[in-house]
Amino acid sequence: MSTDQSSATLQDETKRPVTGPTGRPQTDFPEPPKLDSHGPARVIAMVNQKGGVGKTTSTINLAAALAEYGRRVLLVDFDPQGALSAGFGTNPHELDLTVYNVLMDRKVDVRDAIRSTAVDGVDLLPANIDLSAAEVQLVNEVAREQVLDRALRKVSDDYDVILIDCQPSLGLLTVNALTAAHGVIIPLICEFFALRAVALLVETIEKVKDRLNPGLQVDGVLATMYDARTLHGREVINRLVEAFGDKVFETVIKRTIKFADATVAAEPITTYAGNHSGADAYRRLAKELIARGGAP
Repeated sequence: MSTDQSSATLQDETKRPVTGPTGRPQTDFPEPPKLDSHGPARVIAMVNQKGGVGKTTSTINLAAALAEYGRRVLLVDFDPQGALSAGFGTNPHELDLTVYNVLMDRKVDVRDAIRSTAVDGVDLLPANIDLSAAEVQLVNEVAREQVLDRALRKVSDDYDVILIDCQPSLGLLTVNALTAAHGVIIPLICEFFALRAVALLVETIEKVKDRLNPGLQVDGVLATMYDARTLHGREVINRLVEAFGDKVFETVIKRTIKFADATVAAEPITTYAGNHSGADAYRRLAKELIARGGAP
């Protein structure tokens, strides 16, 4: 092969788009534009009725990445286990006001329950075990599915994005989150058992859209805890793309111990290990979400 031929082949290879983990050409998402003002917020529910799929980790790190790009983010802990609150170093048992008080007592202003975090641009509406009682108590409320929506409307203009970390269940609390949301992100661990549960979740989303929230849409399915070295992980990603097509985010979150380390430190990975590939993945996810129109 002549020198000219080999350089032409090299040029062709550099022009050829890089294929990402989802089997699609990887897009180079642009740097998000700066915002002149904040609000009204786009509300996104992070939902999966299966536990241990990376919902809380993704909520924390996506919020931190969005804040790095100048977005003001409110995190709503909507899980009685309070993992999201603990993820920012808050002791759930020492809280006087939580999302439970906001839901159940009309005299409690949502602003009084919101706490700032150590991450600039990220605020938290915390939760603790009290929230588990709300599921039962809300049953007798008028317009019980819209209680969270009414509370969040009061602070919508203060933020660009509101992320709701839902409990692993499809009960009344999750229906409240879906009714309040504009979009849904479904974090999904790269295992076959997780795939099986998604059909029921999609059915619930469709019911809420049909009966309570016509504007609700699935912003994307986020593959988490992906291990490219295993055939199993690659097969699950392929199945996901077959089932959801372009709804699957190009960004895939790979399995790494650094996420657990950051959780123990009560920090997002973007501040705990800012140069780590896990931090870069959530920055890329933030850019992809904004490019798709899922966040301002």
